[in-house]
Amino acid sequence: MSAVHHEAAAGQQAQEITPLQAEEAIAAGATLLDVREPDEFQAGHAPAAQHIPLGELEARLGEVSRNGTIVCVCRSGGRSMAAAQILASMGLDGVNLGGGMHAWAAEGLAIVTPNGAPGAII
Repeated sequence: MSAVHHEAAAGQQAQEITPLQAEEAIAAGATLLDVREPDEFQAGHAPAAQHIPLGELEARLGEVSRNGTIVCVCRSGGRSMAAAQILASMGLDGVNLGGGMHAWAAEGLAIVTPNGAPGAII
């Protein structure tokens, strides 16, 4: 993360939503952005998730839809809050999925591997 974006991200708190709110937003067209590391994503992720590790987000920002809300998710909510703050500092509608994939799983929402098989959170 560049120093400029780090300072901007640190200065503001992104909105946080629940897993059920995230599921509704995704159904309405929001992008779900999983910012965990590749091994975490491979083990299990939400079915609709786009994967860009947090450390690559700024370099790969062009891959993220700029239309509508971007729901950021990680394992427990820390990295995704940082991602949502980065997106917000760039004028995008980035929100954090509070509690991350642990909260997603606690609601009984699907977790899959890249081939569609049931996944796990690591």
